[in-house]
Amino acid sequence: MTDAAPKDPGAPLAAVAFMVAATVLIAATTLIAKALGTDTLGPALPTFQVTFGRYLFGALAIFAVAAALRPKLGLAHAKLHLGRILCGWAGVTLMFASVATIPLAEATAITFLNPVLAMMLAIPLLGERVGPVRWGAACIALLGAALLLRPGSGVIAPGALLALGAALFLGCEILIIKRLTRSEGLLATLVWANGLGVIVSAATAFPVWQAPTPAQWGGLAALGITMACAQGFFVNAVARADASFVTPFSYLTLVFAGLYDAALFGVVPDAIGWAGASLIILGAGLLAWREGRIRGQATAPLPVEPPPPRN
Repeated sequence: MTDAAPKDPGAPLAAVAFMVAATVLIAATTLIAKALGTDTLGPALPTFQVTFGRYLFGALAIFAVAAALRPKLGLAHAKLHLGRILCGWAGVTLMFASVATIPLAEATAITFLNPVLAMMLAIPLLGERVGPVRWGAACIALLGAALLLRPGSGVIAPGALLALGAALFLGCEILIIKRLTRSEGLLATLVWANGLGVIVSAATAFPVWQAPTPAQWGGLAALGITMACAQGFFVNAVARADASFVTPFSYLTLVFAGLYDAALFGVVPDAIGWAGASLIILGAGLLAWREGRIRGQATAPLPVEPPPPRN
């Protein structure tokens, strides 16, 4: 894998668009998970049960689409799918646990260190080459995340450690998704992820099950359907560009989480919040600019990874 652009000149821009759409929905799922994990909609539900609801209703949404499109499902990549869902389940569960115990902005900021971890892991595991501009852009975005993290005053708490664990597992999941999309249909990838996710999450949810209120059932359904849509956008994003290029855009989840706070709870970001969000956007914009320069300066075909199959 190199810094060369894909053969489709519109692929990087499409990848960015898909990732931004995914961040809008991912930010919403953390808000829903926090409501379910606290007493907002009724007695707080166990985290394992919240994760099960996410996978159950997500699977129903994905299976409805699959029933109409009938993707080809094979067993050739079963081990990769299993590894992906174990990483994803662990990351999601740790994230949901963290947002129930520490402020949403702090949990989101810590968890979304996973793009940097994925970019670093992509070098030895996917063979991607990351130039100084991409490194610099990622560092700028990371600085923005650090500002939003607001170190000190109790941030390094058990909830923060849960979020750090989530970041590590979700970073590993990014790399497995990237490998899967080289040879696996996108819809098939989502069917596998959500189907296996129901099984894995059920095994841990049933021992701690408590009856949800009607409002909590609605929240669980909204959580699963929203996450299924976010998955679709996310997988389309990483299928169209190097993981090292596209994943830093997921930092925008922090921006949307702040906007939701302002709209729903009247929480307006202060100067530090605006500075952090601006740095994240600056880093993402720098990555997009660099990709455009590479495409514009290319005078001969460069070896690139073949595009993934699409359904």
